Amino acid sequence: MSYHPAPDYDVVGVGFGPSNIALAIALDDCSRRHHLKCRSLFIERQPAFKWHGGMLLPGSTMQISFLKDLVSLRDPTSPFTFINYLHKSGRLLDFTNCKTFYPSRVEFNDYLRWAAGQFDRSVAYGETVIAVEPVHAGQSVVALRVLSRTPDGQERSRSAGNLVVAVGGHAHIPPIFRPCAGDPRMVHTSAYLDSALANEIGGQAPRVAIIGGGQSAAEVTLDLCDRRPDVRIDLVFRGHALKPSDSSPFVNEIFNPEFTDYFYAQPDGRRSDIVRNFRNSNYAVVDPELLDQLYRTTYQQRVNGERRLALHPCSEIVAVEARAEGIELELLNKDEDVRRRETYDAVVLATGYERPLLPEFLAPIRRFIEPGSLDRDYRVRTSPAFLPQVHLQGCSEMSHGLSDTLLSVLPMRAQEITSALVSAAGGDLATRLEPDLAEDVYS
Repeated sequence: MSYHPAPDYDVVGVGFGPSNIALAIALDDCSRRHHLKCRSLFIERQPAFKWHGGMLLPGSTMQISFLKDLVSLRDPTSPFTFINYLHKSGRLLDFTNCKTFYPSRVEFNDYLRWAAGQFDRSVAYGETVIAVEPVHAGQSVVALRVLSRTPDGQERSRSAGNLVVAVGGHAHIPPIFRPCAGDPRMVHTSAYLDSALANEIGGQAPRVAIIGGGQSAAEVTLDLCDRRPDVRIDLVFRGHALKPSDSSPFVNEIFNPEFTDYFYAQPDGRRSDIVRNFRNSNYAVVDPELLDQLYRTTYQQRVNGERRLALHPCSEIVAVEARAEGIELELLNKDEDVRRRETYDAVVLATGYERPLLPEFLAPIRRFIEPGSLDRDYRVRTSPAFLPQVHLQGCSEMSHGLSDTLLSVLPMRAQEITSALVSAAGGDLATRLEPDLAEDVYS
């Protein structure tokens, strides 16, 4: 039996957004309850924690209850709950007076940052993972080598017994817009507040096209109307009308953790049907209250005889060209089969996100990965000689359901992955004592 040194870490997490923060909490709970010491590290490409920083719009609120935080649905007595965050921040009574289950997005980001801060010594910020390579011992892969690059171009190498990938989605840029992707006059909503567009639109009475018919498109539309009273906005979307999201109680049950069990047990064709039937709970839809606000804005324009905001339903962009005077779009009204060209000072793409099942940095181990969906505990299926576990969070909608990219299942998913890591450790983790993850939050 060949000897191989223990890896630097039992678990390396790629990304440190809400999914892997929930995992860090679950690992911490496991360590404390079972007197284990799990050597974990999370590698995050951002220089500091920020959740959807480009869309932390003033006045925007969460669309789910604060009880669907990082841990409450798994353990409401945890010190990492949103309620304990309010208590620690001295705002618990004030929040109750707001009479709402839906905090502002800015406050929820602060909660996530507070929770992430408890694990600062277990996070390497400002590093981008560039490759995950196999570490061999004989015919077996016994560990993983995680290579990352720092902002100054240096490469770092760490070995891991297991890997949990939670890198989130990246901005989807439709092919027709890609030739202009580097133009500062075009921005995806994910970078909206980080761009000059939110504050510095060139020209008097600037013209802006917003492409998309979902929540982000509506939020940016109203935000720009507030920021620039002189702005003229064309909201371009494919549907016949902006549609409300369905957040009714019975529909919302599809986001319950037990629905994941039901969904995963279905054949592929049935899963696709379920996702299609419930798309109006998450995709290309707008919160009803926001829709009302948007409609009132357009109605008041009619009262005032203005034309600041125009909606263009049934419309598709068929040509894009960057010119000195602006970005020229050719719009096709599919309902009337009419084309027209317009030039804009800025274009905002509210076109969603892409979430590939296997990120590019996993290419060196792809030959060990078996085709097919993930196991129920989010573990990638690998060949028998591949001993490390590789779990994926937030990219398995077609195998685990619509909740996979959302916050609703974070606590339970983190617990399932933690249980899989510990049970497969075969006692290896149990030989290391003294929990050593979060400390401050327990004081």
